Parts: sequence; C-alpha cells; structure tokens
Amino acid sequence: MATNASFDISTGADLQEVDNAVNQVLKEIATRYDFRGSIATVEFDRPKAEIRLNADDDFRMDQLVDVLNQKLLKRGVPTQNLKIGDKIFGTGTTVRCVATLTQGIPTDIAKKITKAIKDGGFKKVNAQIQDDEIRVSSPSKDELQGVMQFLRSEDFEIELKFGNFRG
Repeated sequence: MATNASFDISTGADLQEVDNAVNQVLKEIATRYDFRGSIATVEFDRPKAEIRLNADDDFRMDQLVDVLNQKLLKRGVPTQNLKIGDKIFGTGTTVRCVATLTQGIPTDIAKKITKAIKDGGFKKVNAQIQDDEIRVSSPSKDELQGVMQFLRSEDFEIELKFGNFRG
C-alpha cells in the first residue's frame, strides 16, 4: 500500500522577534540626531499583528520605516510579509502609518499558489487549501521537492515557509 508524502506551505512572522525589533527601533530613534527633539513613536499591537508609526513629518516617517525594515531584517523577520499602509497626514505636519504583518496565507494568494502547482505540470501532485495553510501531497517525494523548488522561484508577494514534511 503506497502512502502519500506531504508537506505544508505557510507564512508568518515570529511575533516575539517583531516585538524585539520594535524595541530596537525605539532605542535607535531615542539616540539618533535626526530624531532629537521630535515626536516619533512606534507601537506594536500583537493581537492584530500591526505596527503603528507616528512621526512629526513625512521625512521622519520615511526614516522610521527604513529603520523598522532594517531591524526586522536583522531579527530574521521576513519583510515581504510587512505591508506598509498609506500615510495619513494629521494636524500640522504629523504623519501616521500602519504596517500590517501577514500571518497565514490569504485566500486569494492560496488560490494562486494551488493554481501554479496544478499548472506546473507535476505528476500526481495534489494541493489543498486548509484555513491559512496549503497541504501538498504526492506519492513521489521527488515531485514534492520539485514543487518546493518551483514555488521558491515564483513570487507570490509573501514569504513561503515549507514545513511538516512527511514521507
């Protein structure tokens, strides 16, 4: 009796690492010369996986986003999963922005991934969407390795993690 090998495709960031990166951003903007005397804040809302940024002006907001990206990369958080929202200009010159972290594969991207797997010409490979993950199964482990290589070469606008490989 042949059993199918499988693996799961998921995405997401370690929220503790995001929290650490936000703390590092706060420390850096407290000591940087170009932020001296200005009001710049960064708040991390863990349940919503959102980072709220506030700055005095547009230039400092750009600098704040740049520092945030650097610290996230340094902590190993995929910045592909970070969606920077539109700048909201408040009273005077203040600027707000909300950055959202993608935790789990959105349905529209999951459909693109499963379609790409089916169109990729892999033999006897089955892809199923399960909530915010995708399970890929096949009788051949080599085919699954080929699917992983194929998906790594494609751009789905999020970072893909392959795990739970069962043979």
